[in-house]
Amino acid sequence: MIELKDFSFRYREGSEPVLKDVNLIIPDGSFVGITGAAGSGKSTLTYALNGIIPHCYPGDYYGSVTVNGKDVLETSLIDLSRMVGSVCQDIDSQFVSPAVEDEMLYGLENFGVPREEVEPRIDEALTSMGIADLRDRMIDSLSGGQKQKVAIASILELKPEVLVLDEPTAELDPASSLNVFKLLSRYASEHGTTVVVVEQKIALLAEFASLLVVIDQGKIRYADSPAAVLTHSDELLELGVNCPRSTTLSNRLRRAGLYRGPACRNVAEAADAVMEMLS
Repeated sequence: MIELKDFSFRYREGSEPVLKDVNLIIPDGSFVGITGAAGSGKSTLTYALNGIIPHCYPGDYYGSVTVNGKDVLETSLIDLSRMVGSVCQDIDSQFVSPAVEDEMLYGLENFGVPREEVEPRIDEALTSMGIADLRDRMIDSLSGGQKQKVAIASILELKPEVLVLDEPTAELDPASSLNVFKLLSRYASEHGTTVVVVEQKIALLAEFASLLVVIDQGKIRYADSPAAVLTHSDELLELGVNCPRSTTLSNRLRRAGLYRGPACRNVAEAADAVMEMLS
C-alpha cells in the first residue's frame, strides 16, 4: 500500500534534513505503529504519507513516496485525500464546524458523496467509534476523548484506503487510549484499512501493531514485528523510547539465560514468563 524509497526531506527554512534515506514498505491492510523521541521526524513522516509534504510544506524532496502505486509528488492533494485520511495531533484545529453532525456532513459534501449514501455513512462511522449518541452535541461540549472519536469518525466515513493518525491519544487517560486503539484495530480488521499511528505509548503500539517502526534523528532504526523490536529495550531507552517495565524484565531474564520466550508487552505476559521460569 505504501512504499518509501531513499526518501529524504529538508524543510525550506531548515538547515538539515528532518528525514534521511528512509526506506519502508507498509503492506496493504496492516496496522503500523511509529514511535521515537520528540523531534525525531515522526510527524514529518506522516506529512509525507498524506501529501502535506511537498504540497503544503515546501523544501528539498529526495527519493519517492508512493501510496497504492501513486507517486505522492505527482498526485494532487485532493486525489491523495481520497486515499489517505488523516487525524492530526491538535484535534481542535481539525474541526471546521461547531456541531458534530455538521462536522460529519462537511467532508461528505466536499467529496461529493451521493445524497442517498450520506446518512448510512454517518451512522456507520459514528457507530464504529461508539459515539452515535453524540450526533446532536456541540463539539465544544465534548471531552477530549469524545473529540478524538468524532475526528476519527469524520475521516472513517470517507472510507479512505489508508488512515494516518498523529498521536491520537496524547491527551487521553490510559483507559480511553486503550479504547481508541481497540476501535481502530476493529475497524481496520473489518474494512481492510491500512492504519498508520504515530504514538509515544509504545505499550499500546506493541499490543496492536503488526509492524513497529522506530525513528531516530530522521532515520529508521528499527522496523519489524513488535516482539522483535522490543528485544532492544536498552537501545530504545537510549533513543528516548521508554519500554514497559515488563519488557525490560523479560529482556534481562533472557540475557541471564533464565527465559527464552519473546519480549513481554504487558504485566500479564511478564507474569506468565516468570511462572514459566519458576516451573
